[in-house]
Amino acid sequence: MEIQRYFIEFAYRGTHYHGWQFQKNAHSVQAEMEKALSVILKQPSYLTGSGRTDTGVHASQQFAHFDTDLNLDQEDFVKRINGVLPKDIAVYSLLKVKNDAHARFDARWRSYLYRITLRKDPFEEESAWLVYHKPCIDKMNEAAKLLLDHEDFQCFSKVHTDVNHFNCKIKEAYWEQNDHQLLFHITANRFLRGMVRAIVGTLVQVGLGRLDCGRFQEILDSKDRSQAKSASPAQGLYLCRVVYHEDIFI
Repeated sequence: MEIQRYFIEFAYRGTHYHGWQFQKNAHSVQAEMEKALSVILKQPSYLTGSGRTDTGVHASQQFAHFDTDLNLDQEDFVKRINGVLPKDIAVYSLLKVKNDAHARFDARWRSYLYRITLRKDPFEEESAWLVYHKPCIDKMNEAAKLLLDHEDFQCFSKVHTDVNHFNCKIKEAYWEQNDHQLLFHITANRFLRGMVRAIVGTLVQVGLGRLDCGRFQEILDSKDRSQAKSASPAQGLYLCRVVYHEDIFI
């Protein structure tokens, strides 16, 4: 039988993992999923994800692709692999794609959500950043608009990262309040390592009145990570949407 490529749509709570990507001597989501996939397919199996997430970061929608010569039934596959996976990883769907489709390179847009809670909540200890002093959403949204007209985000990238350039196209970046939560939404064609958490940490300083929009623009123009503020904690960050061209699906 000829080889068929599949996309898996899945989610995970990243609290107990050192990110998505496989690492020696570290517990990763990729390692857990490849182990489960190999059990289901009864052969060594490897996944290529749509992108990496850092230690402690969650994903409510993530994609990865793999190849197999088996003809898989979606409903049966999803049921079986979820029976093998740990409870903090869940597969939602199995999708047939063209054999040149790529989970990472064919992703058009990626969206992240960052959650801040303004009160102590035992149910959100590992899923949101607790901030006691409420930052001003209007000020944070004013600064967030500056992101849309900028291209080089080296100032918000982890240093010593292996990339050819620091250019990203951000098409959406805004804050909203939902009861006692502040939610930051950001969508771009690509993200740099640590970028969203560095943006959130710096925007919160704007909201608390410790920076103004003029200084935020200076940080953007600096291309210097040391100019931006400390990154926000990992537990509030979620990869929440990955968008592909429809023509890669069969």
